[in-house]
Amino acid sequence: MKLQPVRALIVDDEALARKFIRRMLKEDRDFEIIGECSNGKEAVAMIKNESPDVVFLDVQMPEMDGLAVLESIGVERLPEIIFTTAYEQYAIRAFELHALDYLLKPFDHARFKDAIKYAKERFRSEHQNDGRTQISALLENIKNKPQYLERLVIKAGGRITFLSTNEITWIEADDKYVHLHTSKTRPMVRQTLSAMEEQLDPGKFRRVHRSAIVNVERIAELQPLFSGEYSILLQDGTRLTLSRNYKDKLFELLGKPL
Repeated sequence: MKLQPVRALIVDDEALARKFIRRMLKEDRDFEIIGECSNGKEAVAMIKNESPDVVFLDVQMPEMDGLAVLESIGVERLPEIIFTTAYEQYAIRAFELHALDYLLKPFDHARFKDAIKYAKERFRSEHQNDGRTQISALLENIKNKPQYLERLVIKAGGRITFLSTNEITWIEADDKYVHLHTSKTRPMVRQTLSAMEEQLDPGKFRRVHRSAIVNVERIAELQPLFSGEYSILLQDGTRLTLSRNYKDKLFELLGKPL
């Protein structure tokens, strides 16, 4: 007797990521792709209306992220979930703690095949509710975590190190990576500047430019420029530009100049 195909939904705000998953899923005849979503709101509607068996869910999406999607659906109605993420901080450790499967971008063909094999086995077994229990525990853990990151996990050269956010002087954007400038090191992590901004305490860190975040305690001086922008002088001598788009929010924290 031929088994019914596993109905899969792909949720990712990056078109290339959706294309990659779609191409690999089509190689497995056990799967039927029922749709794709580019944001969390679309995903919630599609899951409620179409009831997919498996969802490939990006954790980081603008406006409504993958974890917010899970909360909106409700654990009782959740399909099998395979998280896809470039998020290397708290969420990865949480997934591992709760034995949830995730694909860390960029993932390869072999890792993807392992993930879908595991998803099929669990979907067609008597242990499908185990995943819901684990996701429920994950969401509870996420709710109870500190609101903002106090340290970052840095993976480089086969080693894992930890960096207190208090050590960061400023953060520089580099496409889908950021450089963390400290007094001693300049580690790089796979993370967008916007995603990093959301995880840091806005009472300590503020965006000053589309490509830079500063630790406000490291600001030594602000010098006005003709264009309405400011030149920021940090305590270590670094100079950055405070653009007009971010000026008001910084002065909200620092106070208006007298």
